[in-house]
Amino acid sequence: MSADVARLGPAGLQHVVHAARAARGQSVARFVQEPLGIDLEPRRDRSGPPPQVEAAAWAGQIGQVLAEVMTGGRPLHQLGRWVSPEVYASVARRHAVALRRLPAGRRAIRARVRVLRVRVCEPAPGVAEAAIVLTDTIRSRALALRLVARDGRWVVTELEVG
Repeated sequence: MSADVARLGPAGLQHVVHAARAARGQSVARFVQEPLGIDLEPRRDRSGPPPQVEAAAWAGQIGQVLAEVMTGGRPLHQLGRWVSPEVYASVARRHAVALRRLPAGRRAIRARVRVLRVRVCEPAPGVAEAAIVLTDTIRSRALALRLVARDGRWVVTELEVG
């Protein structure tokens, strides 16, 4: 059977996995899309700090990714190079708690996080602070981020969740 599965490709393999889970009596979520990969690399010259206009767009994207990771909807490892070690540890704790709270059969079903508002200010060159309002249709929450320019990209060095 393994040779047949190898020839099926991702879609066929998913069908085989769903069939096996259904045969064991496990719940099978239909039409669930895995988290999409993120590309937060700015497309610009890396000679100076990123501009504030880009900080607002980037803060919205990373805010959504952070919220999805903290609710267990996205893998933790995707944040590695975009956050400081302290922020990574904090998000990792929330990610672990979120995964423990979800029943095993319901892990694939999560509400989509949407960014409602992003406000950014630049207190110093190469530093931006962002306030982000997010919703997941169940509740709304706020994130406060401090972004620091490192190697021509923004890195989250502080995170407050409200």
